[in-house]
Amino acid sequence: MIIDAACVGRESELSELTGRIVGAEGPEFILITAPSGGGKSTVLRRLSETLRGRGVRVAGGAEHDPASLFDGAPAVLLIDDADRSDPNTLHRLHELADARPDAPVSTVLTADAATSAIADLLPDTMRLPGLDRSAVAEIALRRGRAVHPSLIDELTRHTAGRPREIVELLDELPDRLWSRADASLPAPRRVVAEVRAGLAECRPETRSLIEAIAVLNAPESLGAAVRLAGVNDVLAAVDEAVGTGLVRPPAAVGPAASALAPASPVVRAAIVEVIGPRRAGLMHERAAELVDDPARSLHHRVAATPIPDPNLADEIAELADARGSAGEWAEAAELYREAGRLTEEPLRHAERVTRSVDSLLADGDCLTAASMVPTVESLRETPLRNATLAYLAILRGRSAEARIRLDRAWGIVSFEREPDIAALIAQRYVLHCLVRCQGERLVGWADRAVDMAGTTSPAGVEAAVIRGLGQAWAGRVDEAVTSYDDLLRDVRFGAQAQRVAVGHGWLQLGLDHVDTARASLETAVSMVDLGGSKRITLWALGWLARLQFVTGDWDTALETVAQSNRVGAASGITLATPLADWTAAQIHCLRGDPTAAEDAVTHSSRLAGDYEIMQIPLLLARAQIAEAAADYNKVTRILSPLRMLAPDTPALTEPGWWPWVDVLANALVLDGRHDDADALLRPHEARADERGHRSAGARLRYARGRHLGAIGDIVSARRKFEEALELLDGLLLRHDQARVNFAYGQTLRRAGKRRAADTVMGNARDIYRSLGATAYVERCDRELKAGGLHALRNDRSSFELTPQEESVTALVTSGLTNREVAAELYISPKTVQYHLTRIYAKLGVRSRSELTALRR
Repeated sequence: MIIDAACVGRESELSELTGRIVGAEGPEFILITAPSGGGKSTVLRRLSETLRGRGVRVAGGAEHDPASLFDGAPAVLLIDDADRSDPNTLHRLHELADARPDAPVSTVLTADAATSAIADLLPDTMRLPGLDRSAVAEIALRRGRAVHPSLIDELTRHTAGRPREIVELLDELPDRLWSRADASLPAPRRVVAEVRAGLAECRPETRSLIEAIAVLNAPESLGAAVRLAGVNDVLAAVDEAVGTGLVRPPAAVGPAASALAPASPVVRAAIVEVIGPRRAGLMHERAAELVDDPARSLHHRVAATPIPDPNLADEIAELADARGSAGEWAEAAELYREAGRLTEEPLRHAERVTRSVDSLLADGDCLTAASMVPTVESLRETPLRNATLAYLAILRGRSAEARIRLDRAWGIVSFEREPDIAALIAQRYVLHCLVRCQGERLVGWADRAVDMAGTTSPAGVEAAVIRGLGQAWAGRVDEAVTSYDDLLRDVRFGAQAQRVAVGHGWLQLGLDHVDTARASLETAVSMVDLGGSKRITLWALGWLARLQFVTGDWDTALETVAQSNRVGAASGITLATPLADWTAAQIHCLRGDPTAAEDAVTHSSRLAGDYEIMQIPLLLARAQIAEAAADYNKVTRILSPLRMLAPDTPALTEPGWWPWVDVLANALVLDGRHDDADALLRPHEARADERGHRSAGARLRYARGRHLGAIGDIVSARRKFEEALELLDGLLLRHDQARVNFAYGQTLRRAGKRRAADTVMGNARDIYRSLGATAYVERCDRELKAGGLHALRNDRSSFELTPQEESVTALVTSGLTNREVAAELYISPKTVQYHLTRIYAKLGVRSRSELTALRR
């Protein structure tokens, strides 16, 4: 059956299929599999249209004589529902393929599953996954449905992304349902009819077991379902139940600990509909007594309660408070939502709805939370409402909005009547100060939050975790280390431990303790599947990627960035995206792929976040692109805002957190602004030496060495570079080591110390090469060639250009201006013009264009 879903969301599969078929040099066999209704036939139809447009002969159906296709011209045979076709057809196709191994004939088949017979003949299988959220949203739009954003998520989950069920529900359900954020989706009428027929054919015990499994709807033990259904002959009922296809075993069915689950969410919804409200309610009441988990027991009691029940609502809200205190925010959000549904009293109902949204944000589910914002905004203004909307603004990177809402919340909260809400607002101020990269102000709000909330509450724990970073940015590093040592001792398990691990890893990375930082950050990332928050995971991934970059594990860093972007897109949190994209942009620049670097910057630029923690890495990424292009004037323009921002942003002035001063100072030197570079460096050098920070001290000495070399003090410059390399020794910061060696070699070469320059530049080249930084390997090669010591005679032109003239020629003919060539070779623009004059005379040309034409 072909469902008109416009083949949405299958672009990558269609592109792969088309490419393989059009480029086939011999017989190709491809099997497309997906569950019934997964869109196989639609893909086949669109593939047929695409191939016909490319001039490929297309034949359809197993009844077509395949021999007529093997005549030497490109062709494709499309067979739908191959698992119901004559197996002799496949054997015949293989015989023809064996006889004509050079015939460009492709056979594409579809089947619900790769049966053993088909799999033996067609080992090349493409499995169609369920459609993702964006594809489901596009289908809804094409069907003329205005669907609430949260319901798009629910429709995707409910149908497992199967196109047929998506289309059926969009067409069958009324418009008013699709506009609701909290609507429950039923099964399509077709599925209900199939389930009703399937249940009618079962023995009573089997039917009862299937119904019990649907009502439990959780990985409960098989024993719970058996007790709920009252089954005696368990194995017979299990065999028949699995045989119906309405339930499936997640693993081999064995003892009572094994579990069965509904075949899909829509099948479960259909079973519950067939059961009927009254019987389903009675079964939920019984299930509430059977399950062990308090939350699941309450869920069953809610399902059995069709009208508001204040006592049950209070019980659910109490459990939600407990789950939130343990950091289990997703569970807390669901419990608060159910408590709100059962609450009639307006103020309490509003509070529970708001707490549900707040818990979603704590879990990192910004998309679902944002879809409920209209509901929250329609409620009466309260401090909690403002604090929750401020929380969303923070996670979306909207500093001004967050500050306005926080100030309003703080202004109307009653410290006597609502101490927990006041503590929550203070904790949000802590988060606001964190992403503004502030120090003492952050510590002040953290102390206030901990005093009001206590050290074991969610607000208190998170404030304490962030407080350590504020202490470090305020220059109180020893206090920060002690704070995290205490937290690591006191918060060792549960979701809150993830927050401690990220804060500790962030601090240790800033202090150059690479191995300790790696252990903490990797631990935090691994906890995402153990109840951790997506919000916290994003910070862990962002700083883990930075660690992998500075230590030279660049391939892994790019994988970490990709994971971060996936989590960010799925959660709707944009706050940490520029941090990850900065790492990607740097690696792509150093590897000579400016297009990919620009893509990373563009990805972050579209977010329009105004928090410092978003703007700083975005500016650093742009500066890296400009530096790679040897446009140091542009580097200066890009980073100058950080110089103005620094006095009010402690994390920019404390060493070790953001490497911007050395980049800007280097650009100022190479742009000829030596006094500006000196003025920039002095206060930061003094602070780095005072703090004893090794990597920051090394980077600043690198910049100072550049400056001293440029003003002719080569003795002092050499001393600074040697000090920088000594500070980096043992830190495993390979990118910094390469960068210092490269600048050191350039400075020595300009001072005429060619032999020493050759050795140092060779070290830089070796490190860059090991990192895969091809763009900078080429720069090192040009420097080595310009030095002349290792230039081979056959590298010279017949006109005997000097090594320096050869380097100038290569850069000029590549399109660089004199200023850009000067920056690249670390010489003055006047020296570039001098060399060009000599080059023109030697080669008998009069202009750059003639020189370029001669060298092509």
